[in-house]
Amino acid sequence: MSATTPEGPRRITPPLLLAKKYRHEKIVCLTANDYPLARILDEAGLDLLLAGDSLGMTRLGYQSTLPVTLSEMLIHLKAARRAVTRALLVADLPFGSYQVDTKSALESALVLVKEGGAEAVKLEGGHRYARRVEHLVAAGIPVMGHIGLLPQSVRVMGGYKVQGKTSESAEALLRDALALQRAGAFALVLEGMAQEVAREITQALEIPTIGIGAGIHCDGQILVTEDLLGLGFGRKPRFVRQYLNLTQLVSNAVRQFKEDCAAERFPSTEEAYHADNTLDPVLAVNQHADR
Repeated sequence: MSATTPEGPRRITPPLLLAKKYRHEKIVCLTANDYPLARILDEAGLDLLLAGDSLGMTRLGYQSTLPVTLSEMLIHLKAARRAVTRALLVADLPFGSYQVDTKSALESALVLVKEGGAEAVKLEGGHRYARRVEHLVAAGIPVMGHIGLLPQSVRVMGGYKVQGKTSESAEALLRDALALQRAGAFALVLEGMAQEVAREITQALEIPTIGIGAGIHCDGQILVTEDLLGLGFGRKPRFVRQYLNLTQLVSNAVRQFKEDCAAERFPSTEEAYHADNTLDPVLAVNQHADR
């Protein structure tokens, strides 16, 4: 199955992700919540980009993902949508937009798909949300599930705690995974769980698993892009590999700009606009009038 067509790169779809699982090709994903980064990531050839509610912490300054609204998600999703031409663009259903009932879940998902241009939505939770997944899929909306450490349930879980460390917890996670698969989810995010459990779930499922803090055995991996780039201010999670310290690079550039302005090294003659020679007589007349 070729990744390109005569017209250019082939758009990634849920069936193509499934095919990658069966070919044992890793699925590579990152978050994308604005136009510049989304364009860079898409052109780098990633398989899936997530307009994630992590933007609440990385872009909006919230302490968790809980305050993020559907309207805020929509703004960032639309920006990413204008940039993405190849990757599968998935959007998080934010906290409060699907927990109440199936009707609100469907209405929220339709907003992200119809207005925001999402090609799929993601929701957190296991078997308790299987019926939500069923109804969304029946309405023609692809759904990605999310089990393990659930940021939207951080208060119930008592913090950001690794899941699947006991036999009972591992069995519950497997039940959740199988329930979401039966409900029609096309893929599952496995977050913050023992890698041995993630391996068992990945082997048990027919659909792809995307890990974040779940070890090497998942069918794919995802990170928050700002974590990968070092564009953050909090403690770096254990599972994050920082490939760049963008915070330091930006700080250095801004400080250099400040120094150049203060020392009148910016702008230089080459960075300024200049009048044509034909304007010299006009300038001379104006100077004479001023006297």
